Amino acid sequence: MRRLPVWLPPALLTLAVTVTGLGSAQLWRDELATWSAATRSPTDLVRLAGTIDAATGPYYLLMHWWTTVVGDSTIALRLPAVLAMTVAAGLLAVLGARLVDRRAGLFAGLLFAVLPGTSRYGQEARPYALATMLAVLATLLLVTALRRPGWARWAGYAVAVAALGLIHLIALTLLAAHALVVLIAWWRGPAAAGIAAPASAAAASTAPAAAGSAARAPAGSTAPRRDAERDRRDRRVWRWLVAVLPAALFATPLLVKARTQQSRQLNWVHLVRPDDLSALPGGVAQSSVVGGLLVGVAALGAARLGRRAVLPVSAVLLPVLLLFAVGAVVPLWVPRYLVFVVPFACLLAGAALAAVTAPGALVVVVLAGLLGLPDQAALRRTHEWPRSAPVDYAGAARVIADGQRPGDAVVYSPRHSWLFLDLGIEYHLADPPRDVLVTEDEARRGDLWAAECPQPAQCLAGTTRVWLVVSGRHADPLAAVPDAKGDALRADFTVAQVWQRPGLTVALLTTRSDR
Repeated sequence: MRRLPVWLPPALLTLAVTVTGLGSAQLWRDELATWSAATRSPTDLVRLAGTIDAATGPYYLLMHWWTTVVGDSTIALRLPAVLAMTVAAGLLAVLGARLVDRRAGLFAGLLFAVLPGTSRYGQEARPYALATMLAVLATLLLVTALRRPGWARWAGYAVAVAALGLIHLIALTLLAAHALVVLIAWWRGPAAAGIAAPASAAAASTAPAAAGSAARAPAGSTAPRRDAERDRRDRRVWRWLVAVLPAALFATPLLVKARTQQSRQLNWVHLVRPDDLSALPGGVAQSSVVGGLLVGVAALGAARLGRRAVLPVSAVLLPVLLLFAVGAVVPLWVPRYLVFVVPFACLLAGAALAAVTAPGALVVVVLAGLLGLPDQAALRRTHEWPRSAPVDYAGAARVIADGQRPGDAVVYSPRHSWLFLDLGIEYHLADPPRDVLVTEDEARRGDLWAAECPQPAQCLAGTTRVWLVVSGRHADPLAAVPDAKGDALRADFTVAQVWQRPGLTVALLTTRSDR
C-alpha cells in the first residue's frame, strides 16, 4: 500500500484547525486597516503607501485583487491566511523530511498545526501567515538548490525570497540564516552545513566530473578533484548572491520609505527590554505554556541533530537576535513580526519527536494541542490584545442600525486612534449615518484616518440627531469628547440615550430644541 505524502496530514490538520471558527471573532483594528486599504483603488493604494504604510503596500494590493474576486466578508478577508498556513504546514513537513527524515517532517508539521499561534495568524487578514509560508518555501528551495545546483532552482528561490521581502520586510532577516548556511557549505562543504544530498544523488552528480578528472589527471592525483569541488562551491555562493539580488532591489525602496514613516506607523512601540526576549515564545505561539513546551522540545531536537541543526537553529535565532538588536535602538520589536520563525522551531521539535516511538511523539503533539485549548477558544472570541478587552464594533453598529433615521449623523471620538472607530462601524453597516465632521476621507488623504472639520460647530449646523461613538465605557459620553468637537456637541446637543458595548459607548444625541 502506497504511503500518504508526508505533507498531507499536517496540511489537512492545519486547514481543519484554522477553518474552525474562522468568522467567529470580529475583525480587529489591524484587520480593519486591511479592509480599508484592500477596498481602495490601486491609485489610492499608491497614495497610502507614500503616506504611512509602504511596508504593507504590496500585501494591500494583493488583498485588493483578492477582494475584487471573492468579496470583503470576514471569512473572505481571512481565507488567504488560512490557505497560507495550510501550505506552510505542508512545506514544513517536506523540509523536515529533506533535512532530517520523514518522521521528523511529519511530527514537525503536526505540531505546527496545533499551535494556537498558527490559528491566530492563520485567521487574521494580515501578512504574517503569507510571510510564514514564503519563509518555509524559500528555505526549502535553498536546500534544493544547494543540493542539486541549477539555474532553474535558483530562480525559484529568487522569486520566493523577493516575494517574502515584498510581503514582510522584517522576514528578510531570514536571509542571515541562509547566508550562514551558504557560507558554511562553501567553506566546509554541504555536509558541514547539514544539507548534504543523499549518497546516491551525490554520487550521481559527481560521477561525470570525477570521470573527467580521472581521465586528465595522473594516477593517484587528487588535485583536479579538489579543484572541481572548489569550483562547485564557488558557483553556489555566486548563484545565491545573484538570487537574493531581486529581493534587495525590491525591498530597498520599501525599506527606505518605511523608515521615514516609522514614527507614525509604529508610534505605539517602545524600545526593546530584556524581558521581551523571554516573552517571545509565548507571543509567537499565543500561549506561554505551549511556547515554553515548544522551546524545550526544540532544544532537544537541536542537540540530537548536531550539524544538521545549523539551518533550523539559525533560522530561529538569527532573525530574533537581529530584530532584538535593532529594537534596542529603533522601536521595532513586535512579537508577531517574528511568527515566520515558528516553523523552524517546530522542525527542531519534530527531530526530537522522531527519536521516540510514534505513539510517544503523538502524545506530545496532543499535549500541545490540549494545553493550547484555552487560548484557541479565546482567540476565536476576539483578536484584540489583551483578550480581556474586546471591542464590539458589530454590537455598536447594531445599536445604530436599530435606531437610525434618515438625516442622522455620526461622530467618532477619538477619530485619529488605532481603534479605527469609524472603520469598525462602517464595516458592519450597509448604510451608515453621514459622517458629518469629515472633510476629506481616508482614501483621498492617502491615510488610514479621515480629516475632520476644523470648525465642528459649523459642520454640525442643521443636524438634529447625532450618533456619538466613543472608545471605552462612559456614563456621560459627551463629557469624554475633548477640544472643540466636544465643546460644539455640548453646546447644541444633549444625551437622549446611552448604550454600553464592550470597549465602546454609543450615545444618541438630540438638539436642545428637541428636548
